[in-house]
Amino acid sequence: MRYLVTARVKAHKAAALAEAIDRETLGHGSIAGDEYLRDMASARQDDDGRVRWVEVCFCSTPLAEERPYWEAYFVLENVQDAHARSRCRDLNGTEAWACVDCNCTARLDAHLASKGHPFKP
Repeated sequence: MRYLVTARVKAHKAAALAEAIDRETLGHGSIAGDEYLRDMASARQDDDGRVRWVEVCFCSTPLAEERPYWEAYFVLENVQDAHARSRCRDLNGTEAWACVDCNCTARLDAHLASKGHPFKP
């Protein structure tokens, strides 16, 4: 499933987050692997400081694996379905691991890309 995540960088964590991204250690030890770095590369920041990205997650509870890694740097304000669950081929059992190469959020991704500015902690 794919989720639209809205978060704010925690006070005094921007430098540590930037270092983790630069050193490519963000999410180190997580089963999600390089997904954290891909998320930050596509993340957008609004003028009010909110950061948004689309997260791929295969956990039965949204971001169950990823949440501790994100919460080290962010206050997660909202995690919501990025598309209709009924059409998620992985979730409905039509195609295992379909979210890896799925383009179900292409419209949302394009919309986000037109908002705010690229996220740079």
